[in-house]
Amino acid sequence: QVHLVESGGGSVQTGGSLRLSCVLAEVISSSYCMGWFRLAPWEEREVVANIDDNGGIRYADSVKGRFTVSQNSAKNILYLQMNSLEPEDTAMYYCAADSGSWCYDDPLKYTNWGQGTQVNVSS
Repeated sequence: QVHLVESGGGSVQTGGSLRLSCVLAEVISSSYCMGWFRLAPWEEREVVANIDDNGGIRYADSVKGRFTVSQNSAKNILYLQMNSLEPEDTAMYYCAADSGSWCYDDPLKYTNWGQGTQVNVSS
C-alpha cells in the first residue's frame, strides 16, 4: 500500500474556505488516478472530486462551482480548494489513489488511502 498524507483541514464558518493537500509518497504505476472522498457521521464515504491520469476532472454535484481539485506538475501532490463552505461539507476528507488511466467514483475501487483530515463548518 502506498503512503498518502493529507493536510489542511480545520474549522471554519459558513462561507469560509480551506485548502487540502495530499502528498503521494511514491509512484504507484505509470498511470494512476487520485481523488478526494469524504465521510460524514452516519453517512457512506462519497467521492468529492478526482483527477485521472489524462488530467480529466470530475466533481460530485454537491461541490461543483465551489470546490476545485488540482495537481502539481509531478502529479504527486493533490489539492482541493474548498470555497463557500457549508455545514453539510463537514466530514473527514480522505485522499485516495489507484493505478489505471481512469477514475472511479466507487471508493471500493481504491486500494491506497490517507489517514484523513477533518473539516468542520459551523453555521
